Amino acid sequence: MFFYISKIAYFLIRPSNFLIVLGVVGAILLFTRFGGVGRAAVVLSLAGMLLLGLSPAANWLIQPLEDRFSRPSELQDISGVIVLGGSVDTVVTGARKDTALTSSGERLTIAARLARALPGAKIIHTGGHGVIIPSQATEAEGAARLFADFGIDPERVVLEDKSRNTWENAVLTKGVLQPQPGQKWLLVTSAYHMPRAVGVFEAAGWSGVVPYPVDYRTRGPEDVWRGFAGASTGMRRFDIAFKEWIGLAVYRLTGRSSAFFPGPAQTE
Repeated sequence: MFFYISKIAYFLIRPSNFLIVLGVVGAILLFTRFGGVGRAAVVLSLAGMLLLGLSPAANWLIQPLEDRFSRPSELQDISGVIVLGGSVDTVVTGARKDTALTSSGERLTIAARLARALPGAKIIHTGGHGVIIPSQATEAEGAARLFADFGIDPERVVLEDKSRNTWENAVLTKGVLQPQPGQKWLLVTSAYHMPRAVGVFEAAGWSGVVPYPVDYRTRGPEDVWRGFAGASTGMRRFDIAFKEWIGLAVYRLTGRSSAFFPGPAQTE
């Protein structure tokens, strides 16, 4: 139930969707006795799109998330590499019968480098259907195809194909791997998603998780005042960052995260 409620709720409050709905409602009100309210709604909608789409607002939200964790300086005694889902477009993959990647594709492609650097580690991908209406393929199917293309030995690969969100990633993967005390597990996901992922894995009872952020969207603090050449690019980034901050709050309130804004001290 949590999965369905979260998907529907976010669709309604997603900034880009909200501003479009506000503008449409405002335009309709222009032709009624509430024309003044309609004009205000239209102006707020357009101003919001300009602000969130062209200003650095999206970078203000996403940069603290991306810089919360750094990559480890060295990789030793790693039992396995856990790649979180979100990088495979299951709808297109199912229709085209080949792996189609999302804008977070680096979560998956980095596995080729890590598999070479850690020849004794398992390569785990966790992700099934992340949409309300299941598609023809799972993320695990798309990942398996790419892992084979990378030349990773199938004996090293573990696929978890039932999870639909980060909490299920942590719980179901824990059930598959049965991690033991003293083991170290490299956790791979987008840098902006890493704080929530670490908090979730901690709350699910994992220990020995080593964050390995990828898929950076900013250069760091120097991008705090950098705007966007296209409103759609800025709005897309703002949507992503907004979702993460909302997710951090909701997961903490529902007991699915060890902290509101998990930090490096929790993984040391």
